[in-house]
Amino acid sequence: MVKKKPDYAELIKAGEIPQHVAIIMDGNGRWAKKRLMPRTMGHRAGMSTLKQIVKACDDIGIKALTVFAFSTENWKRPGEEVNFLMNLLVEYLHKELLELHENQVRIRMLGDHATLPSECRTEIERALSLTKDNQGLRFNIALNYGARREVLDAVLALSRKLQAGELQEEDINETLFSSLLYTHDLPDPDLLIRTAGEMRISNFMLWQIAYTELWVTESLWPDFTTDEFCKAIWDYQQRERRFGGLNSSPGQDEDYA
Repeated sequence: MVKKKPDYAELIKAGEIPQHVAIIMDGNGRWAKKRLMPRTMGHRAGMSTLKQIVKACDDIGIKALTVFAFSTENWKRPGEEVNFLMNLLVEYLHKELLELHENQVRIRMLGDHATLPSECRTEIERALSLTKDNQGLRFNIALNYGARREVLDAVLALSRKLQAGELQEEDINETLFSSLLYTHDLPDPDLLIRTAGEMRISNFMLWQIAYTELWVTESLWPDFTTDEFCKAIWDYQQRERRFGGLNSSPGQDEDYA
Protein backbone atom coordinates (compact mmCIF):
# COMPACT_ATOMS: atom_id res chain seq x y z
CA MET A 1 0.00 0.00 0.00
CA VAL A 2 1.37 3.39 -1.02
CA LYS A 3 1.51 5.81 1.87
CA LYS A 4 -0.37 9.02 1.14
CA LYS A 5 1.84 12.09 0.93
CA PRO A 6 1.03 14.65 3.65
CA ASP A 7 -0.76 17.81 2.55
CA TYR A 8 1.38 20.33 4.41
CA ALA A 9 -0.71 23.27 3.21
CA GLU A 10 -3.66 21.76 5.13
CA LEU A 11 -1.54 20.79 8.15
CA ILE A 12 -0.18 24.28 8.76
CA LYS A 13 -3.61 25.86 9.03
CA ALA A 14 -3.95 24.63 12.60
CA GLY A 15 -0.64 26.04 13.80
CA GLU A 16 1.11 29.32 14.42
CA ILE A 17 2.15 31.03 11.19
CA PRO A 18 5.60 32.68 11.31
CA GLN A 19 5.40 36.45 10.92
CA HIS A 20 8.66 36.78 9.01
CA VAL A 21 10.34 34.17 6.80
CA ALA A 22 13.81 34.67 5.29
CA ILE A 23 15.20 32.59 2.43
CA ILE A 24 18.71 32.07 1.09
CA MET A 25 17.90 31.06 -2.49
CA ASP A 26 20.79 28.76 -3.39
CA GLY A 27 21.43 26.23 -6.14
CA ASN A 28 20.51 27.97 -9.39
CA GLY A 29 23.92 27.30 -10.93
CA ARG A 30 23.96 23.65 -9.89
CA TRP A 31 20.43 23.20 -11.24
CA ALA A 32 21.57 24.45 -14.64
CA LYS A 33 24.80 22.42 -14.60
CA LYS A 34 22.86 19.19 -13.96
CA ARG A 35 20.89 19.93 -17.13
CA LEU A 36 23.95 20.96 -19.17
CA MET A 37 22.63 24.51 -19.37
CA PRO A 38 24.35 27.86 -18.80
CA ARG A 39 24.20 29.10 -15.20
CA THR A 40 22.01 31.97 -16.36
CA MET A 41 19.21 29.52 -17.16
CA GLY A 42 19.27 28.40 -13.55
CA HIS A 43 18.73 31.97 -12.43
CA ARG A 44 15.79 32.32 -14.80
CA ALA A 45 14.25 29.10 -13.48
CA GLY A 46 14.77 30.42 -9.96
CA MET A 47 12.76 33.52 -10.82
CA SER A 48 9.72 31.32 -11.47
CA THR A 49 10.17 29.68 -8.07
CA LEU A 50 10.34 33.08 -6.42
CA LYS A 51 7.01 34.07 -7.96
CA GLN A 52 5.38 30.90 -6.56
CA ILE A 53 6.81 31.41 -3.06
CA VAL A 54 5.74 35.06 -2.88
CA LYS A 55 2.20 33.96 -3.75
CA ALA A 56 2.35 31.15 -1.17
CA CYS A 57 3.38 33.61 1.55
CA ASP A 58 0.44 35.82 0.65
CA ASP A 59 -1.96 32.85 0.66
CA ILE A 60 -0.68 31.45 3.98
CA GLY A 61 -0.80 34.80 5.76
CA ILE A 62 2.91 35.39 6.35
CA LYS A 63 3.45 39.08 7.03
CA ALA A 64 7.03 39.48 5.74
CA LEU A 65 9.29 37.61 3.32
CA THR A 66 12.98 38.47 2.88
CA VAL A 67 14.97 36.82 0.10
CA PHE A 68 18.73 36.98 -0.45
CA ALA A 69 18.96 37.92 -4.13
CA PHE A 70 22.47 39.34 -4.58
CA SER A 71 25.22 39.73 -2.00
CA THR A 72 28.06 42.23 -1.80
CA GLU A 73 30.35 39.27 -2.51
CA ASN A 74 28.50 38.29 -5.71
CA TRP A 75 30.32 41.02 -7.63
CA LYS A 76 33.23 38.54 -7.75
CA ARG A 77 31.29 36.41 -10.22
CA PRO A 78 31.93 36.64 -13.99
CA GLY A 79 30.72 39.92 -15.47
CA GLU A 80 28.38 38.15 -17.87
CA GLU A 81 26.56 36.45 -15.01
CA VAL A 82 26.37 39.64 -12.94
CA ASN A 83 24.91 41.55 -15.90
CA PHE A 84 22.37 38.78 -16.46
CA LEU A 85 21.29 38.93 -12.80
CA MET A 86 20.85 42.70 -12.98
CA ASN A 87 18.78 42.38 -16.16
CA LEU A 88 16.77 39.55 -14.63
CA LEU A 89 15.85 41.79 -11.70
CA VAL A 90 14.62 44.45 -14.12
CA GLU A 91 12.62 41.80 -16.00
CA TYR A 92 11.10 40.39 -12.80
CA LEU A 93 9.96 43.78 -11.53
CA HIS A 94 8.71 44.83 -14.95
CA LYS A 95 6.62 41.66 -15.37
CA GLU A 96 5.39 41.12 -11.83
CA LEU A 97 5.01 44.60 -10.38
CA LEU A 98 1.40 45.30 -11.31
CA GLU A 99 0.20 41.92 -10.02
CA LEU A 100 2.17 42.38 -6.79
CA HIS A 101 0.67 45.85 -6.41
CA GLU A 102 -2.85 44.58 -7.02
CA ASN A 103 -2.28 42.03 -4.25
CA GLN A 104 -1.18 44.80 -1.89
CA VAL A 105 2.42 43.52 -1.68
CA ARG A 106 4.85 46.15 -0.42
CA ILE A 107 8.33 45.87 -1.95
CA ARG A 108 11.48 46.90 -0.07
CA MET A 109 15.14 46.69 -0.98
CA LEU A 110 17.69 45.85 1.71
CA GLY A 111 21.22 46.86 0.77
CA ASP A 112 22.94 49.46 -1.38
CA HIS A 113 20.87 49.63 -4.54
CA ALA A 114 22.04 53.18 -5.26
CA THR A 115 25.24 51.81 -6.83
CA LEU A 116 23.46 49.43 -9.21
CA PRO A 117 23.16 50.07 -12.98
CA SER A 118 20.81 52.92 -13.89
CA GLU A 119 18.15 50.66 -15.45
CA CYS A 120 17.99 48.65 -12.22
CA ARG A 121 17.70 51.78 -10.10
CA THR A 122 14.89 53.10 -12.28
CA GLU A 123 12.86 49.89 -12.02
CA ILE A 124 13.53 49.62 -8.28
CA GLU A 125 12.41 53.18 -7.61
CA ARG A 126 9.25 52.55 -9.63
CA ALA A 127 8.49 49.45 -7.58
CA LEU A 128 9.19 51.16 -4.26
CA SER A 129 7.09 54.18 -5.15
CA LEU A 130 4.12 52.23 -6.48
CA THR A 131 3.88 49.81 -3.54
CA LYS A 132 4.99 52.01 -0.62
CA ASP A 133 1.49 52.36 0.87
CA ASN A 134 0.40 48.75 0.35
CA GLN A 135 -0.79 46.89 3.45
CA GLY A 136 -0.23 43.25 2.45
CA LEU A 137 2.86 41.05 2.39
CA ARG A 138 6.09 42.95 2.99
CA PHE A 139 8.42 41.60 0.33
CA ASN A 140 12.05 42.47 1.09
CA ILE A 141 14.73 41.83 -1.53
CA ALA A 142 18.26 41.78 -0.13
CA LEU A 143 20.17 43.20 -3.08
CA ASN A 144 23.83 44.20 -3.04
CA TYR A 145 23.49 43.24 0.61
CA GLY A 146 25.96 42.03 3.21
CA ALA A 147 25.19 41.64 6.91
CA ARG A 148 28.62 42.82 8.04
CA ARG A 149 28.18 45.96 5.96
CA GLU A 150 24.73 46.46 7.50
CA VAL A 151 26.15 46.18 11.02
CA LEU A 152 29.00 48.57 10.19
CA ASP A 153 26.51 51.08 8.76
CA ALA A 154 24.55 50.89 12.02
CA VAL A 155 27.73 51.40 14.06
CA LEU A 156 28.63 54.45 11.97
CA ALA A 157 25.12 55.87 12.40
CA LEU A 158 25.40 55.30 16.16
CA SER A 159 28.79 57.01 16.22
CA ARG A 160 27.43 60.06 14.40
CA LYS A 161 24.56 60.36 16.86
CA LEU A 162 26.98 60.18 19.80
CA GLN A 163 29.26 62.82 18.28
CA ALA A 164 26.29 65.08 17.59
CA GLY A 165 25.14 64.78 21.20
CA GLU A 166 21.87 63.15 20.17
CA LEU A 167 22.67 60.11 22.34
CA GLN A 168 24.57 59.24 25.48
CA GLU A 169 26.44 55.97 25.95
CA GLU A 170 23.89 54.79 28.51
CA ASP A 171 21.17 55.10 25.82
CA ILE A 172 22.73 52.33 23.74
CA ASN A 173 20.95 48.97 23.89
CA GLU A 174 19.84 46.21 21.54
CA THR A 175 16.56 47.93 20.69
CA LEU A 176 18.33 51.13 19.71
CA PHE A 177 20.90 49.26 17.64
CA SER A 178 18.17 47.28 15.85
CA SER A 179 16.46 50.56 14.95
CA LEU A 180 19.54 51.55 12.91
CA LEU A 181 19.57 48.41 10.76
CA TYR A 182 18.02 48.12 7.29
CA THR A 183 15.25 46.04 8.88
CA HIS A 184 14.43 48.63 11.54
CA ASP A 185 10.65 48.35 11.03
CA LEU A 186 10.50 44.55 10.66
CA PRO A 187 10.32 41.79 13.27
CA ASP A 188 13.34 39.47 13.28
CA PRO A 189 12.82 36.40 11.07
CA ASP A 190 11.05 33.52 12.79
CA LEU A 191 12.28 31.06 10.18
CA LEU A 192 15.29 30.99 7.84
CA ILE A 193 15.13 28.56 4.90
CA ARG A 194 18.21 27.67 2.89
CA THR A 195 18.02 25.57 -0.25
CA ALA A 196 20.70 23.37 -1.88
CA GLY A 197 21.81 21.77 1.38
CA GLU A 198 24.49 24.30 2.36
CA MET A 199 25.06 24.60 6.12
CA ARG A 200 26.14 28.21 6.35
CA ILE A 201 24.63 31.67 6.78
CA SER A 202 26.64 33.44 4.04
CA ASN A 203 26.71 36.90 5.64
CA PHE A 204 22.91 37.17 5.74
CA MET A 205 21.05 39.03 8.51
CA LEU A 206 23.62 38.11 11.16
CA TRP A 207 22.13 40.33 13.88
CA GLN A 208 18.50 39.54 13.11
CA ILE A 209 18.73 35.72 13.08
CA ALA A 210 20.18 35.33 16.58
CA TYR A 211 17.17 33.19 17.59
CA THR A 212 15.71 32.35 14.19
CA GLU A 213 14.73 28.74 13.50
CA LEU A 214 16.80 27.22 10.66
CA TRP A 215 15.49 24.84 8.00
CA VAL A 216 17.77 23.46 5.28
CA THR A 217 16.68 21.42 2.28
CA GLU A 218 18.71 19.55 -0.32
CA SER A 219 16.38 20.88 -3.03
CA LEU A 220 17.99 23.34 -5.40
CA TRP A 221 16.16 26.65 -5.52
CA PRO A 222 14.51 26.12 -8.94
CA ASP A 223 13.18 22.76 -7.65
CA PHE A 224 11.83 24.22 -4.40
CA THR A 225 8.05 23.90 -4.45
CA THR A 226 5.23 25.52 -2.53
CA ASP A 227 4.55 22.12 -0.96
CA GLU A 228 8.10 21.98 0.40
CA PHE A 229 7.72 25.57 1.59
CA CYS A 230 4.60 24.54 3.48
CA LYS A 231 6.55 21.58 4.90
CA ALA A 232 9.13 24.04 6.27
CA ILE A 233 6.35 26.06 7.90
CA TRP A 234 4.83 22.89 9.37
CA ASP A 235 8.23 21.80 10.73
CA TYR A 236 8.64 25.25 12.31
CA GLN A 237 5.27 24.81 14.00
CA GLN A 238 6.48 21.59 15.67
CA ARG A 239 9.34 23.35 17.44
CA GLU A 240 9.36 25.03 20.82
CA ARG A 241 11.10 28.39 20.70
CA ARG A 242 12.77 29.21 24.02
CA PHE A 243 14.95 32.23 23.20
CA GLY A 244 17.57 31.11 25.72
CA GLY A 245 15.07 30.06 28.38
CA LEU A 246 14.20 26.58 29.62
CA ASN A 247 12.01 23.99 27.98
CA SER A 248 8.46 24.38 29.25
CA SER A 249 7.47 20.75 28.60
CA PRO A 250 7.61 18.47 31.67
CA GLY A 251 10.15 15.67 31.40
CA GLN A 252 12.11 17.31 28.61
CA ASP A 253 15.86 17.84 28.94
CA GLU A 254 16.80 21.42 29.73
CA ASP A 255 19.33 23.18 27.57
CA TYR A 256 20.57 26.64 26.69
CA ALA A 257 18.65 27.18 23.46
